[in-house]
Amino acid sequence: MKHIFKKGNDQSKPTLLLLHGTGGTEEDLLQLAEIIDKEANVLSVRGNVLENGMPRFFKRLAEGVFDEDDLIFRTKELNEFLDVASVKYEFDRNNITAVGYSNGANIAASLLFHYKDALKGAILHHPMVPRRGIELPDLSGKSIFIAAGTNDPICPAQESEELKTLLENAGSDVELHWENRGHQLTMDEVQAATTWYKN
Repeated sequence: MKHIFKKGNDQSKPTLLLLHGTGGTEEDLLQLAEIIDKEANVLSVRGNVLENGMPRFFKRLAEGVFDEDDLIFRTKELNEFLDVASVKYEFDRNNITAVGYSNGANIAASLLFHYKDALKGAILHHPMVPRRGIELPDLSGKSIFIAAGTNDPICPAQESEELKTLLENAGSDVELHWENRGHQLTMDEVQAATTWYKN
């Protein structure tokens, strides 16, 4: 997978896995990593799927309707990429915190839904429920921050609440942060995520 890796100064910190929104690239969220933790390793990945020329992490059938088979395949592909990257760049595979926005937040949530040890934690900006009707792995000890917009046309409020409940029922510790905004990534929610991360 096309990516950027930046080695941090403090190897005890989590490696920040940056996952862009639809139409983004591996450059998009580098500034977020600087704000959240400038000491940490950064692994920023570009999605392998193109939709009308726009990079994504998995296919969709329509707005808000995921191609479930492709989602499962791409989630496995990303998880295996993390295994390889951790060896290549010599970072702790068990200490990865995903930072994802929109489509990137959805693939990060899908990693949590499918693989017990894929991530230690996650900051999810405007995620949706990746899959329904499956049993989640035991996510005890995982910390997850969800940023949601009360007026998000793509990701309704009940979707964010449902995702929080599913993750909590699997044992993870979840903080749901609301902004009175739409689907855009705001500096206020980035600051809230940073405060959560530092605590």
